[in-house]
Amino acid sequence: MGHPSDKLRKKLKMVFLAYSKKNFYWSQHLQKITLKMGYVPLNPFMIFDYFLLDSLSRDKVRLGNNNLIMIADELWVIGDIPDGVVAEIRLAEELGKKIRYFSIENLPKKLKEVRKSDLKIEK
Repeated sequence: MGHPSDKLRKKLKMVFLAYSKKNFYWSQHLQKITLKMGYVPLNPFMIFDYFLLDSLSRDKVRLGNNNLIMIADELWVIGDIPDGVVAEIRLAEELGKKIRYFSIENLPKKLKEVRKSDLKIEK
C-alpha cells in the first residue's frame, strides 16, 4: 500500500487552451472544467493576463504562448477562432500536436467537443 500522496503524483496530459479574448471571462471556468476532465490547463490569459497590460511587447508574450504550446500535449480550441488562435493552431499542426475543438454553448458546466467546421472564424 502506497503513501496517500502517491495519488497526487500521477502525470496528467497538459493542454493549451486557445480562445478569443471575447471569452476571457470564462478563463477560470475553463481551467476548472479542464482539471475535472483530468488534464492540466495551460492558459496564457491566466499566466500572462491580457498581454501583461501591454507593459512589454506583444511579441514577447506571443513567444511565451508559443513555448506553452511546445510544452503542451494537446491544443484545445474553445469557441470561435480569432487570428491569434489561427496562428496557434498552425504552430500545433507543425509540431504534430493533437488538436481538439470545443463549443462554449454548455459553459460554465462543461465543454462540448465539436468539429473544426462547427466553429466560426472571428472577423
